[in-house]
Amino acid sequence: MREPPPGGLYGALDLGTNNCRLLIATPTPTQNGFAVVDAFSRIVRLGERLAQTGRLSEDAMGRTVDALRVCANKLRWRKVERVRLVATEACRMAENGSEFIDRVKNETGLKLEIIDRETEAGLAAVGAEPLVDREAETALVFDIGGGSTEVLWMRRAGERFETVAWTSLAAGVVTISERFGGGVDVTPASFEAMRGFLRPMLQAFAQRVSAANGGAPPVPSHLLGTSGTVTTIAGVQLGLQRYDRARVDGCWLDTDDIGAVTHRLLHLSYEQRAANPCIGRERADLVLAGCAILEEIRLAFPAQRIRVADRGLREGILTLLMKEDGTYGGAA
Repeated sequence: MREPPPGGLYGALDLGTNNCRLLIATPTPTQNGFAVVDAFSRIVRLGERLAQTGRLSEDAMGRTVDALRVCANKLRWRKVERVRLVATEACRMAENGSEFIDRVKNETGLKLEIIDRETEAGLAAVGAEPLVDREAETALVFDIGGGSTEVLWMRRAGERFETVAWTSLAAGVVTISERFGGGVDVTPASFEAMRGFLRPMLQAFAQRVSAANGGAPPVPSHLLGTSGTVTTIAGVQLGLQRYDRARVDGCWLDTDDIGAVTHRLLHLSYEQRAANPCIGRERADLVLAGCAILEEIRLAFPAQRIRVADRGLREGILTLLMKEDGTYGGAA
């Protein structure tokens, strides 16, 4: 067991292909085990055109460093010493990913760690597990990112859930959007092409899950989605006039409702999508790529309900850090 950090504050940073997100939290005796003290999130599109060039662009790196400076200032101002700062798919895949990590350290003082896909999937599972239905026997947890999508089959093991099988698809909202025309003008035909590209990946994993279940169909008790895609769809389905995390995090949707939202968004123009308060201009060219990934997840794992999580990798980092220190849940 480690000594708790001075001031009791922990920091977790997730630098993805599309977003830069920071959470600062303190352990508390609550259901979640901690309370958020400060947070930051900015769409930086670090992986913009990475699939075409194999490299992080100067513009994308500049935007991201600017966002990371904000994170560094928050961590310094709050005097947070116990941190884990991770970078995912964009930095994993880019030829200059390691060089960018060095640049970040030199310009902001932040020491980012490029994690592999298995670590990313595990952290996402830890962060989302509190929202798995306590009555469920199985759950399909997924995290649709900018450059990759993590999918995990979880099964009850006493009072907890264990990961039985997992996969990380080299497909996220940025990479799929760019591969199929950029995401501004999405037609039913291009949407079906996205789905056709994704289908073999999800079906292969569904077959693995079925084999692990003795040949039973891969139908989980429920789906659990943690990503901008599912939170956006939930906000649209709920008719929110502005995004409200309190309304979205932990809410349940019928999978037919998700299909209806996808159908509606597919028949809106880019400007109409951008005008939706739960989508906005920053996500309007990415949301349908996310919908295509989600539709294929629903096809491969046909549960009737989905729980929406506005949480994930950062929460997983915080949970593990606090458990290492013996402070999770406010424990002394």
